[in-house]
Amino acid sequence: MRAARLMSLVLLLQGRGGMTAAELAKELEVSERTVHRDVLALSEAGVPVYADRGRGGGYRLLDGYRTRLTGLDRAEAEALFLSGVPVALREMGLQDVAATARLKAAAALSPGLRDAPAVAAQRFHLDAPGWFAGDEPPPAALSVLAGAVWNDRRITAAYKQGLRTLEPYGLVLKAGVWYLAARTGGRHLIYRVDRFGDIEVHEDGFDRDPGFDLAAFWAGQSAEFSRSLLRDVVTLRLSERGVRLLRHIADPAALADALGSLTGDGTVRLAVESIGVAYSQVLRFGPEAEVLDPPELRALVADAAARMSALYSPP
Repeated sequence: MRAARLMSLVLLLQGRGGMTAAELAKELEVSERTVHRDVLALSEAGVPVYADRGRGGGYRLLDGYRTRLTGLDRAEAEALFLSGVPVALREMGLQDVAATARLKAAAALSPGLRDAPAVAAQRFHLDAPGWFAGDEPPPAALSVLAGAVWNDRRITAAYKQGLRTLEPYGLVLKAGVWYLAARTGGRHLIYRVDRFGDIEVHEDGFDRDPGFDLAAFWAGQSAEFSRSLLRDVVTLRLSERGVRLLRHIADPAALADALGSLTGDGTVRLAVESIGVAYSQVLRFGPEAEVLDPPELRALVADAAARMSALYSPP
């Protein structure tokens, strides 16, 4: 633990040119007294670190000194590519590995580029979870599954009501929910991480399909899932404004077909999850949509319109 902290301290000084004890303590999450002891240990080990006295002072490395600790190991290199998704790193327990990787990468930059990570971080940030999701802890199974994914290890796990043996290929974070892509019986399938029970990770590994593309697989699966939910079709007549609203109200998986069915008088066939969901969608159109079919939905919307008219009619 201390060796890793000493390495981080050297890399911080190399990357930023100089830092006060207070700044180092904050970065390393230790006390200033610990920083002073660490600097003394580095000096005794031959690292040319010295203190500048007075205002604007702090610890610095001798000009021209470059540590050889900047080489990334495999875990750090892999974690570095997840650095833009801090919530994913934190929930998989990789934040410390990624932090070390970022320090090494920053230390390897030329002096003129050392502010590049800070400049980028102040301009772009990815917040993965959905709105109103709350600060819920990650699923208990996530760290175990992440380890199996990194190391290509088979697992036997309780999932829903059964026991399954899976080859975990990858993890996907979608709107704050974690999913596992895994191979079983020669097929790749999707599993929700929060539905896993006890997991046994086997020592024997598996050979990954070299043609498997996690991003493409997820895109195909999510599109197929969205389409599978659209079990009913309704027919609407839209005003010009209603046609413009269609893009904001229709399910994204149904939009292309709906626009393709649009006729000159605004009639459109819209795939929906259910009549209940269609009722909510049609109400969002307000007076810009008329239900033509099915009669059940037309009656529901007519009743809602009558009740709304009664609410807003003069006494």
